[in-house]
Amino acid sequence: MSDEETVITVRGLTNRFGEQVVHEDLDLDVLRGEILGVVGGSGTGKSVLMRSIIGLQRPEAGEVEVFGEPMIDRDEGEAEAIRRRWGVLFQGGALFSTLTVAENVEVPLREYYPQLGEELLDEIASYKIVMSGLPADAAPKYPSELSGGMRKRVGIARALAQEPEMLLFDEPTAGLDPTNSRMVADLIVQLRGGVCDTAVVVTHDVELTKTVADRVAILIDGRFAALGPRDEVLASTEPAVQAFLAGEAKVTT
Repeated sequence: MSDEETVITVRGLTNRFGEQVVHEDLDLDVLRGEILGVVGGSGTGKSVLMRSIIGLQRPEAGEVEVFGEPMIDRDEGEAEAIRRRWGVLFQGGALFSTLTVAENVEVPLREYYPQLGEELLDEIASYKIVMSGLPADAAPKYPSELSGGMRKRVGIARALAQEPEMLLFDEPTAGLDPTNSRMVADLIVQLRGGVCDTAVVVTHDVELTKTVADRVAILIDGRFAALGPRDEVLASTEPAVQAFLAGEAKVTT
């Protein structure tokens, strides 16, 4: 596997909170052009893994590289240059309640490209809003005026604002009904086809993984119990994997 093919490299990642071991010696590669689904139950450290990758969580041990650049203890100016190259949908959307939809989408643009004028900011926000499947008239509304599914789409529009090379989704279907979950899954697939071809989807939602992922990593007890092509992993005979998948199937039926 060459460096040119690898967008994210994780080696020996260990995270602990007090006596609780969240991750122990994790290795992971994400390849350019793929969607990787990281799946696990509640409290298995999926979101902590994503935060470690993007530099919001300093691990106890291990190495993380993104786009071939080390992310741990990185100079802030250098880290910012790397952050411009990805977009993140945080769990719950993480929208600012006092900002309109358009203003929320413009947040990363104002942070990373302060030279942009107001007219251009508005044009970019309008384009990303429509691209994310929202009506154009959603732009002046506030998050409290939107449904849960629409708020997720605003979060995706914001993640797309700076034309990222990679997208990271943290529980993109959490709290959504089946119809909205399917709409979000379809949007992730559509984005891969024309906007951004590489993504990491962190989720408990096995059905979402079946729809969008090329490869799947199942996180159980701080380690990857399975990691490989989607169909192979989901057909695994490993007892821990079977127990997890059976448990999730009961939750979603």
